[in-house]
Amino acid sequence: MVSTTSKKEFRSGFVSVIGRPNAGKSTLLNHLLGQKVLIMSDKPQTTRNRIQCILTEERGQIVFLDTPGIHKPKHKLGEYMVGKAKESMRDVDVILYLVDLTAEYGPGEEYIIEMLKQSKSPCILVFNKVDLLVSKEMLMHKIQKYSALVDFKAVVPISAKTGENTDALLDEIFAQLSNGPMYYPEDEVTDQPERFIMAELVREKVLQLTHDEIPHSIAVVIEEVEEKKTLVKVRALIVVERESQKGIVIGAGGKQLKEISTLARMDIEALLGSKVFLEVWVKVKKDWRNRMDSLRNYGYGKERE
Repeated sequence: MVSTTSKKEFRSGFVSVIGRPNAGKSTLLNHLLGQKVLIMSDKPQTTRNRIQCILTEERGQIVFLDTPGIHKPKHKLGEYMVGKAKESMRDVDVILYLVDLTAEYGPGEEYIIEMLKQSKSPCILVFNKVDLLVSKEMLMHKIQKYSALVDFKAVVPISAKTGENTDALLDEIFAQLSNGPMYYPEDEVTDQPERFIMAELVREKVLQLTHDEIPHSIAVVIEEVEEKKTLVKVRALIVVERESQKGIVIGAGGKQLKEISTLARMDIEALLGSKVFLEVWVKVKKDWRNRMDSLRNYGYGKERE
């Protein structure tokens, strides 16, 4: 742990970001950090692990805990994801509850509201996607509805996509934090190793390019990273559950896999600041999401070292 020696007031703390799938949690955190750390997709349940993202400013340091979207799990992987989201709400300084303004209030939000009622941490309600807002009346109606259910410390409407009102959100977060140490060096933006981020970047491209043909039955493992004089050689394995899914990922004549590899390589080069040779291959592992040994092998079901 690194402590700050600055004489100025320095606030710090841990902030859990929760919400339904597709509420925009990863989009928001990437915007606040000013760079791409978390993968994004228009498919729900893109985030699978709890990931710490670090924002350091002159006034303090916020350690955000990005969590999987809270949903009703249908397999052991889903149970793991929801468990991680629930864990993130314990012993944090602030909870950010992100709500998609365009989505209807339903059982999913009711479930989260009940969790918040049991939490002792102060909570800020964040209404996302104001850029898609139909009317101010709709916003006021939702603010009144949610505020009657939980005693929120603040309600902040934002657009994670455009950045609208995100500075005001940071002001509200810092207002809830006490003076504290700098938990991470100021140039760090995540607690995750580079291999994890590289695997996530490959998975993002699969989700984006296969559309609805491949749901969340894929995992990506970085099997090898070798640093050469002029480039970094990376070997990635994409795991699917069925032969038909393997064919979709590879595509006719390998075209789909080549595009996945090309786009992922560009993001990995930006991450590493180096030329990258990326080799990607696909393997079938039947029903891996319900097998604890597979979940552990692919980075779920246990904490990474």
